[in-house]
Amino acid sequence: MHHGEGPVEWLSEDECWELLRTQALGRIATSAGGVLDIFPVNYYADGANLFFRTSPGDKLVELTINENIAFEVDAYTDQIAWSVIAKGTAHALERQSEIDQAENLPLNSWIPTPKSVFVRITPQSLTGRRFEPGPEPEWAEPS
Repeated sequence: MHHGEGPVEWLSEDECWELLRTQALGRIATSAGGVLDIFPVNYYADGANLFFRTSPGDKLVELTINENIAFEVDAYTDQIAWSVIAKGTAHALERQSEIDQAENLPLNSWIPTPKSVFVRITPQSLTGRRFEPGPEPEWAEPS
């Protein structure tokens, strides 16, 4: 783990993947036609890629127009908080062999709607921080 100043610790890529594997809900940020959107998604992290399922709609259209995305996952307790951000590309799986493999992933939707499209996120950067929760320190008045 890389240490920052104070209560913030920067995480290694391996630590980021380890934390990503502990959660199932993240947020994907897309941008298309000058419009930014953020969508919650159930996901699976395999250590090299992230996968989620979706159905035809805004999210899929935006990913088709602009494959560049940001993906964020965080968690917290009274003792610790963390955040991991992946930046990379997202593509709907089209080859049947890839779809067959994705169908065996533990991707369970929390919303009872059909999601027939599998999407793979390939991170080009993965960063994370771990925080110690606490009160904000007192600010000194500028001299």
